[in-house]
Amino acid sequence: QLQLVESGGDLVQPGGSLRLSCAASGFTLEDYAIGWFRGAPGKVREFVAAISWSGASTYYADSVKGRFTISRDNTKNTMYLQMNSLKPEDTAVYYCAVDPRYEDYTLLEYDYWGQGTQVTVSS
Repeated sequence: QLQLVESGGDLVQPGGSLRLSCAASGFTLEDYAIGWFRGAPGKVREFVAAISWSGASTYYADSVKGRFTISRDNTKNTMYLQMNSLKPEDTAVYYCAVDPRYEDYTLLEYDYWGQGTQVTVSS
């Protein structure tokens, strides 16, 4: 059974850091491009970051560029999102996604999604 399980979401103060993980099972993550998206109440789910299957190319939303880093560890079949200098506007449910249908990795059209992990940035 194909499954993605996120973890690492938490309540953190502004300026703090978190690392989200997304563990894949039932398939080999290294064969696919992967992405992170987030959804806040009342807002459309939005692109955060993506990385090519080889890891050679990374992509970020302007709102997180310079603060977030996407990475993958194919030996652990796991992907990560390191989030630094967190802001209240980063508060959302974060989702990992695998296997985009199009070469534009910012689009929501991915074949596999995790269940999401809550990140809350508040003092």
